[in-house]
Amino acid sequence: MPGRLNGTSAQPYVLGLFRIVVGLLFACHGAASLFGVLGGAAGSGGTIDAGTWPGWYAAVIELVGGGLVLLGLGTRAAAVICSGSMAYAYFKVHQPGALWPMENGGEASAMFCWAFLLLAFTGSGAFGLDRLLARRTSERKQPAPESKTPVAA
Repeated sequence: MPGRLNGTSAQPYVLGLFRIVVGLLFACHGAASLFGVLGGAAGSGGTIDAGTWPGWYAAVIELVGGGLVLLGLGTRAAAVICSGSMAYAYFKVHQPGALWPMENGGEASAMFCWAFLLLAFTGSGAFGLDRLLARRTSERKQPAPESKTPVAA
């Protein structure tokens, strides 16, 4: 078993599953805040008023960014934006209340921030549309095989 865990053959697949789970959970936060589903904004059952700063904009980033990360489309760019939004949330909303995330309720913000930062550096892993599009692009750019007919002098 330790040999399998140290190998790199499973790494893209585990990273892809990690990306899918993190993106799905993040998108669910945005959907809850914008549409009142899954318990609504902050578990209140309601929604955030459109255009209110910073909550509505954060919810849009959560829904769109989480969806892009979930699909593995523009993963690195979306992950940077999502990570930044969670860093902002932690330092502006949670950290003024207390130093440690356990004391200020900022565990989710801190974890999402670091998870998205990891994805910004590692990319989408397996199962992502980024990989599929990159493969299609590289197939188009490969030159056609040359015929090996002898040249007469």
